Amino acid sequence: MRRREFIKTIFGSAAMWPLLARAQQPPMPVVGFMSGRSPDDSRHLLAAFHQGLGEAGFTEGKNVAIEYRWALGQYDRLPALAADLVKQRVAVLVAVGGDPSAGAAKEATSTIPVVFGIGGDPVKARLVESLARPGGNATGYTLLSPLLEPKRLGMLHDLVPNASVFGVLMNAGFAPAEAQLTTLEKAAETLAQRIEIFKASNDTELAASLDLLGQRKVGALLVMASPYFDTRRDRIIAAAAQNKLPAIYQLREYAADGGLISYGPSITDAYRLGGAYAGQILKGAKPADLPVLQPTKFEFVVNLKTAKALGLAIPAGLISFADEVIE
Repeated sequence: MRRREFIKTIFGSAAMWPLLARAQQPPMPVVGFMSGRSPDDSRHLLAAFHQGLGEAGFTEGKNVAIEYRWALGQYDRLPALAADLVKQRVAVLVAVGGDPSAGAAKEATSTIPVVFGIGGDPVKARLVESLARPGGNATGYTLLSPLLEPKRLGMLHDLVPNASVFGVLMNAGFAPAEAQLTTLEKAAETLAQRIEIFKASNDTELAASLDLLGQRKVGALLVMASPYFDTRRDRIIAAAAQNKLPAIYQLREYAADGGLISYGPSITDAYRLGGAYAGQILKGAKPADLPVLQPTKFEFVVNLKTAKALGLAIPAGLISFADEVIE
């Protein structure tokens, strides 16, 4: 072989080495991310999820890929979304944005690891065997927000003690709804506070219930914890403002978007922990060995701008208790 042809052959082969090396590298693991919410109202939650993944050593596009699916508040779409991600053979299936998302993921697979995020009791929902030892292929976090309805009722009572009737917006289709209502009714009885229930589990019912709020003589509004309401919070906040109703909600998002006050667990912290769990599973941890996480951080947020618009003076005691005051 001539010297020039030999050198060309050697250097030509050397140029191929990086390409061959890349071709031989294993593909990046894929995380399936499905949510009952929409991407527009979940940007801050996705940022928290990515933060958790980063804490476990994973960055999207660098050493992990993510497939996103959104139900946009239409929970009947969730089973198909879960089935699609299972078909993609994702390494981990993250199911958030409400209890129906977790249920759909659990039904879709008994082998792919599932990291769920729910508001209710995962044991009663048959997602896990116990909080400490989940067993099976699923683990995650619970916000336990429905258990806080009596606390929210007490705060609202402190805020407007002279209101004869409180309106309560309830999603009867939400799995924990019956337990929510039972505990709320007991708390109302203790406070000698009359409540009137307005039920809504879809857009038609929600529109009807919000219209009724303007017709009934309620002095304040408690919006019970529900992932469906979270996706429709702009409509609910607008109705409360239109009817001049002091209202309390479960998540900071409501107060940040113009709601009067909110009290509940930090949902961004929960998404961060969910991302960290997904990362741990990608490293080899088994869901059965990862205990279900419960909230340790709660947020009480007061929107003074909304209070001013309502002509409402927030008691100093409540303001001093607040974790955040929006002015």
